[in-house]
Order: sequence, then structure tokens, then C-alpha cells
Amino acid sequence: KKMKDGSGDGKEAPLVVVDPVMISTSGHKLVDDTAKAAMIDKVFPYADLVTPNKFEAEELLGRKLLTPEDVEVGAREILAMGPKTVLIKGGHSLLEEQGKDNAVSSDEENVSVGYSQDYLLMSNEMAEEGKPTDKPRLCDGSRGVWLRSDRYDTIHTHGTGCTLSSAIAAAWAMGQRERDDVANANDKDEKVGARSSMYLVDACCIAKAYVTAGIARGVQLGKGPGPVVHTGFPNSYKHFPTIALAAGSASTPAFLPMQSYHNAKSSSSSSGVTLGRILPIVDTVEWIERLISTPGITDVQLRFKDTSDYATILDRIQRAQTLCKSKGVRLWINDHWKAAIEAGDCFGIHLGQEDLASCVEAGGLDLIRSAGLAFGVSTHSYSELAASLGVRPSYISLGPVFPTSSKDVKFDPQGLETVRQWRSLMPPEIPLVAIGGIGNADVARVVREAGAECAAVIGAVTKADDVSEAVKDLNDAMS
Repeated sequence: KKMKDGSGDGKEAPLVVVDPVMISTSGHKLVDDTAKAAMIDKVFPYADLVTPNKFEAEELLGRKLLTPEDVEVGAREILAMGPKTVLIKGGHSLLEEQGKDNAVSSDEENVSVGYSQDYLLMSNEMAEEGKPTDKPRLCDGSRGVWLRSDRYDTIHTHGTGCTLSSAIAAAWAMGQRERDDVANANDKDEKVGARSSMYLVDACCIAKAYVTAGIARGVQLGKGPGPVVHTGFPNSYKHFPTIALAAGSASTPAFLPMQSYHNAKSSSSSSGVTLGRILPIVDTVEWIERLISTPGITDVQLRFKDTSDYATILDRIQRAQTLCKSKGVRLWINDHWKAAIEAGDCFGIHLGQEDLASCVEAGGLDLIRSAGLAFGVSTHSYSELAASLGVRPSYISLGPVFPTSSKDVKFDPQGLETVRQWRSLMPPEIPLVAIGGIGNADVARVVREAGAECAAVIGAVTKADDVSEAVKDLNDAMS
């Protein structure tokens, strides 16, 4: 309470993460009922986040949590106890207390065995922190977020709960420090999008990756279970979590798999569709017609925002697709997934995070997948990356890498270091597309060196004096 009331000097009150150490990982009760009541009454109302493990959540609620739905309901009830956010740490299997000899009897229980899942739920007030728009995203904590990572078959997990909570606090503080540094800096170009966008959901993703890496490297020290190993900032796709669309589903079907030009070149197998080295983005059918005859163009994206009339949208897509089909060029449609499906013969859909959420709500992912279309998703933050990985797309894009004037983006430029991070946090078989400020071949070259396999470009092509020469130079730079 004293921390949240502040010192009266006008400074913002610190963020408070409370790990209610009530029951150990092994299931031993550590506090009595008086202490539990005091924590709920005197501490929870001042907590920005409380992080009970499954056993502690059951103790707080006075009942067992046997299914993902039980966990979701329980999180809402704990949220009503006063904290602004609750994270029920689900490293423990839903069957764990029932004994390993019991048979797995449902998909929900099977998921709890195969994965480590944490459930994050935020109050509406807390969820507004750092939200780029008023539109919902899959990674918004107010809708409830399941963070999923692979479960490691090991007993060396001592300290995982408090490590996770501490790592969340550290990552959350890193984001706030970055924003403070940016606010006080003279050179505003020094800000880095992913770091300055590290809010609570992002911090939970980073912390979960940190703990998973520590569990993977756990070893026994002395007698009994060994401690979680403390490593560094997450740098492996093997540990980075996904945001699952539903906790009770064992696996989300993948969209049409694609391989990068570079993986195809180095692989002895010719299976799979190869994404081009560049992905020009244009806003008119006339530009589509011009580009499809340009040597080196294999993919093109149509993105327009000047109309909401469905008939007009459908007509443009159909005309663009007829042109692309005549030249064997793959057409990607930005946002308008319903019209793209109806038009037929389009190759792929690209969605931003807000459109991804509305598409999921409308059941669109299944329709896109059933139509056999490829699927690309934009990302700007760690939580958006986790959400995108959860839908298993054909490619993932990151942006804006550099400052851009082609689109009103609510995130700071990412820089090359974030490109490197994204490449390490994504499975190598998923192509990474870089977008934003890639205005010429020289810029494309450094983006490729940082790990991007495809450059989405606009002005580098549409503003070029010689489009054919620009396309050739960009392809060479991304080779």
C-alpha cells in the first residue's frame, strides 16, 4: 500500500507483481489460513499482477481446477479479489495430482500433459496499457490469453514459479525503462519498437521463454530436484511460447507451408512453395498489371483502404487475380479475406493483428485454410509474435524495421537487432518478411544480413525511375 500510494513527489507508483508463495511446486502448503486471508485482504488490492500456480489458485478458490474452463472461471474469481491481473501458472498437469497411472481420458487433459500452459487475465483498465488501437487483438489480456510452451519431462524445476514472476517484473521494467529513455532522449530515432512495446503480456511471453529455457537446461545439484537454470534474454524458438486459440485443442492446423528462397536453395528437397525474395505491395490493379510483366516478380500484394463497398472490393480482387494468373504470379490480398475467398484462385491472405482477431471471431481461419490459401500475419511486439505463431501461418512479417511514411503505424521502428531476434524466436521453416522503410537495395541488403528472407517493399518499386532495374537490384540484395 505504501508503494502504491507513492512518496508524494509526483513520481508514478511502481508496478507490483505478487507471487503468493502458498504451496510449493511439489504441493506442500507453506502458509496457514490466517496468512492467506491477510494476503487477499491487504495485498491483492494493491497488486498489478498476482501469479499463483495451479495449486495456489485452488487454495485461493477452495476447489480443484480440473479443466481449462475451470482455470478460466477461477481466474475471473481471483481477479475479483482485487488484483488488476492474474496469471495462473499451469506448468502442472491437470492430471498431476491424480497420479501418473491414470489414463488420459480427454483432449483437454491430454493438452495439459503435452504442454505447459499459463492463463493470463487482465482487468479492462490494465489491458489499456500500451494498447495500440481500440480494436481487439488475440494477445489482449482482457480477453484471456493462454500461453503455451512444450512441457519438458524433467524433475529439475525447483524455483520455476518465483523465477517466472521475477522475470515478468524484470521484462516489464525493461519496457518501461525503454519508454522512459525514449521520452528523455534527444534522438527519437533511437527507440526500438519491440522493446518500447514491452507491456505486461509481452513481459509474460518473454518470462515464459526464459523459464522454459531454464527448465530445458536443468540439472541436479545435490539431492532432490535441481533448480531452474538462469540464462539470458530468450533467443530460441524452441522456448518462445505461442498464444493458443483454445486451451482444449491439442494442435492448430497449419496453413499452406512455404519455404524461403534461401532454405529452398540450400535444401536437397524441392517440396513446398517458395516465397519470393521481395513482396511488392501496391494499392491499384493498374500497378498489379505493370508488375506482373516485370522479370523477378513472383509475389505481389494488393492493399487498398479507399473503399468499404464489397462489390468494388470483389471486382478489384477478381481483376487483379485474372492478371496474376495469366503471368503465373502469386497474388496476396491484404485484409479482405472474405472477398479473396469468393474471388477464387488468389494465392494468399495477409492480415494485421486487429484483422486477425476479427477473422478468428468470424471463423475465418478455418475458411481460409479450407480454401487452401496461404496466410501471412503482421507483428510488431513479442505478444503479437506469440499470437501469430499460435495460428501457424505461412509467413510472419515484422515492421516497421525503419521509419516509414507509407502507413500510420502505432509502433516505433524495430531496427536490425529486432530482425535478428525475430529470426531466432521463429521456427526456421517459417519465412520472416521484413517491412517498413526498405527504400532501396542497400537497405534491403542489411535487412537480409540481419536474418529476413523476404523484403516487403512499396516505394522502392513504385517510386523507382526504372522498375525493372529496381526489382533486379532488390532481388540481388535479398539473395
